[in-house]
Amino acid sequence: MAGRTPYGNPVPVSDLATKILDPVLRKRAGISIGLVQSWEEIAGPRLASRSRPEKIQWPRRLHEDDPFEPAVLVIACEGMAALHLQHETGEIINRVNAFLGFTAIGRIRIVQKPVTTDKGRPKPTFRPLTAAEQAKLSSTVELIEDDGLRASLERLGATILGERKSKTP
Repeated sequence: MAGRTPYGNPVPVSDLATKILDPVLRKRAGISIGLVQSWEEIAGPRLASRSRPEKIQWPRRLHEDDPFEPAVLVIACEGMAALHLQHETGEIINRVNAFLGFTAIGRIRIVQKPVTTDKGRPKPTFRPLTAAEQAKLSSTVELIEDDGLRASLERLGATILGERKSKTP
């Protein structure tokens, strides 16, 4: 709970971030946070995992009297998702327009690039230390005066010993 309203009710941080980021996204990319957050509901889970809306390109109007023309939704996707997305273009246009509440999108432009965020390798799990290993580790770091440093070195030692295979006779 990051902020408070004048009435004392807490406000979630996500609401504050949305109020800050939404105008910036609208100005820079012509897209709202709501569209990005609802992308899985709009495109479906199969496509949403391999694609994301990049921006909405509105056609330039030379005069205020020019008729309204729908925009182009630029969608980044990777690999075979581009082919699936191309086949479902009409359905996605209808869903985005229904989400926005008016006929805002007339076409979709597909940009192929990596979309998934690589979260790296999964965190390894370490075996529990034996009583002898724990005692040796504690005796090794017991002379260190600083409590924080001692605790950090003990965790480091436990990690290193936990990576090794247990020596069973």
